[in-house]
Amino acid sequence: MFNIIERLIKKNNILIVIILLPISVFAQQGTYVEVRDLETWNSIGVRLNIEDNWEFGLNEELRLKANSSSVSNYLTDLDINYIGWKNFELGAGFRFLRNNDTEGNIQGYENHSRYHLELTYKHKITRFKFDYRLRFQRKNELGVSEEEGDFPNRYLRLKLGIEYNIKNWKLDPKFSAEIFRHYEEGEQNGFNKIRWTIGTDYKLKKIGAFKLFYRMERELNVSYPKTTNIIGFSYVYTFKIKKDEK
Repeated sequence: MFNIIERLIKKNNILIVIILLPISVFAQQGTYVEVRDLETWNSIGVRLNIEDNWEFGLNEELRLKANSSSVSNYLTDLDINYIGWKNFELGAGFRFLRNNDTEGNIQGYENHSRYHLELTYKHKITRFKFDYRLRFQRKNELGVSEEEGDFPNRYLRLKLGIEYNIKNWKLDPKFSAEIFRHYEEGEQNGFNKIRWTIGTDYKLKKIGAFKLFYRMERELNVSYPKTTNIIGFSYVYTFKIKKDEK
């Protein structure tokens, strides 16, 4: 199965890879030495929607690692999305991270910054909602130059999302799969991670939206792939401004 996946990657059939790779992972899981971890991601945020075209977001998040016993990082996200064309969205965002390095030569908290640009296409088929997202992101450690060994860490990410609307039911299931392609000077590059997520959200009028999800991430193309299981919870409150409110 992995040979088939490899040939599809070479032919750039990435959507097919995203769908088939989970089957390959579980079918051959016993033939690899794996590293496992359980993380928890918790976040709280606010969003501002203006005239159904512009969306601004601010989000604070805490992530725990080592079976959720220590801090992995905490971060602040700022993002903006423009919904100006039918079914298409343009987005950009900035992230500030305090990353807890427990494996490097110099351990402790490091400051990182990351920005991203993305294009999303959404459509519906009967009760199904589909979205396809292409994202470019670039990350750096703050205060460390390229001469000191900090080269930009870049990714191309392709995500497929599916949501099913259940009649008279507020907890509609959502599934997504995402594959990561890594670019960094002096490092091994190529497809190095895949992520699957299943979850749901619950919206309360005048209170906000609560989201719960389970996510699995798996490293690719390494001798000892790490599989990370993630349980996440988030809360978002949205403000809306319409034309007649101006």
